[in-house]
Amino acid sequence: MKPAQAPQDRVDWFKTVRVTLLLLILVLVAMTTWLDHYRATRWRHPLIIAIYPIAADSSPSTRRYIDSLDGESFQVIDRFFAREAARYRVGVDQPVEARLQRELTVMPPQFTAGGGVLATILWSLELRYWAWRVSRHASSRADIRIFVLYHDPALTPTVPHSLGLRKGLIGVVYAFAAAGMSGTNAVVIAHELLHTLGATDKYDAASDAPRFPDGFGNPAQEPLFPQRYAELMAGRRMQSAHLWTQPDDLDEVVIGSATAAEIGWPHAVR
Repeated sequence: MKPAQAPQDRVDWFKTVRVTLLLLILVLVAMTTWLDHYRATRWRHPLIIAIYPIAADSSPSTRRYIDSLDGESFQVIDRFFAREAARYRVGVDQPVEARLQRELTVMPPQFTAGGGVLATILWSLELRYWAWRVSRHASSRADIRIFVLYHDPALTPTVPHSLGLRKGLIGVVYAFAAAGMSGTNAVVIAHELLHTLGATDKYDAASDAPRFPDGFGNPAQEPLFPQRYAELMAGRRMQSAHLWTQPDDLDEVVIGSATAAEIGWPHAVR
């Protein structure tokens, strides 16, 4: 009987080792995620935002737009966060520095909505591995990586929802390759950037309407409508109780107090 039992004992031993290794890996990933978030939201130094452009189609318009991007193209994001950080008296004058990276020619793994929890977890791990693989040769350090997929609006008038992952500090933004939409692209990039830092959406998922009070640019404004600004994580500016519009650029956007608290900013507003 003892010799017959030995193979089963080995199977059980290998199973225990595999489970233990998996648990150790999960613990390591969880600790790394926590440390990354902790460091990113201490606001002791500027966060380096690496922006990787990707052509989502073969349109000549998309090619011309990506070729026109340079180091000045995303400084509007830097100025926006500097302005909002000053309002909240954050201890760093320039909280983020967006830096354009080399164009990528490979697409990130696609997220399938409604695939279930397991499918979402597997996609997240796949995306993190993909992001590491395509950016591991970058010459400069990056705290957050944003991959921007540009589409010709004449071919793709509606793009999928962009995503920002706290785990891995990665954003995937679906944007339009049109000069007239650079402002709205910047709003989406800033929105997903804050998702990576733990900020949550401030709009109703069913109607897209900003939630009161956290989704309003100034919930204490009198009269309440029309709102002068959109709250970044709501992404829409209330014109009336039943009408809202998307901001054209970051000049029409603010970071509300609820969002500020989520990313570790103090509550004192000038």
